[in-house]
Amino acid sequence: MNLFKQVYFIAVKILFILFVLSLLQVLLLMWIDPFTSSIMFQRQMDSFFFGKKSIRYKWYNYEDISGKVALAVIASEDQNFPKHFGFDFEQINKALRERKEKGRLRGASTITQQVAKNLFLWESKSYIRKGFEAYYTVLLELLWSKKRILEVYLNIAETGENVFGVGVASKIYFAKHPKNLTADESTLIAAVLPNPLKYSVRKPSDYIRKRQTWILKQMKSLGGGAYIKDI
Repeated sequence: MNLFKQVYFIAVKILFILFVLSLLQVLLLMWIDPFTSSIMFQRQMDSFFFGKKSIRYKWYNYEDISGKVALAVIASEDQNFPKHFGFDFEQINKALRERKEKGRLRGASTITQQVAKNLFLWESKSYIRKGFEAYYTVLLELLWSKKRILEVYLNIAETGENVFGVGVASKIYFAKHPKNLTADESTLIAAVLPNPLKYSVRKPSDYIRKRQTWILKQMKSLGGGAYIKDI
C-alpha cells in the first residue's frame, strides 16, 4: 500500500509539473512571437538529416497581413472561428455523418486546434496526440484572444513545401508584402491549406481553382471584412 501511495504521489507531481510547464508555454507565447514551431522543428530535422529543403519562415504582425487573407483562411478552414470555443461540434457532426454515408472522414479541425497541433505537437494521427491537441486547444481559448490565435495561425501554417506563414508565401509566390495581398491571391493561398505538400499556389490545379472560387463566395456570404472586424 505504501508503494502504491508513493507511485500515486510521484505521478501526481509529474502531472502537475507538466501542467505548469504547458501553462507557461502558452502564457509566454501570448506576448512572445514564436521563432519556430513543433512542425517547423520536425521539418528542419528532416532537412538536416535527409537533405531536404530548409524551411522558410518569417514572422509578420497581424496588422502587417491583409485582412483579405485572414478572412480567406477563416472562410476556408473554420467559418465559425469567431463564435466557437476551440471546437466546432457542428462540423464534427457533419464529418461523422459523411463518414457514415460516404465511408470517408474529412477534417473538422478548427483554426485553434491547428495552432495547438502545429505549435506544440507532432503530425502523426493518434488518440494520444488528439488528446494533447484538445488540451492545448482549451488552454489557447482560455488564455489567448481570438486575434492572437489567428495571428499565430497565419504565421505558422504551412503554405507550401517547407514554406511557413502567409507572409513568406506572399513574398515567394507573388513578390509582394502580405499587407498588399488581393482577394484572388489570398484565396489561392487559403485553397492549398488542407494539403500544401500536395497542392501548389504556383501551379494551381483545376481542383484548387474551384476551391478558390468557392472560398471567394464564402467570404462574401460571411459579410466580407466586417466578419472579422472585432476579432
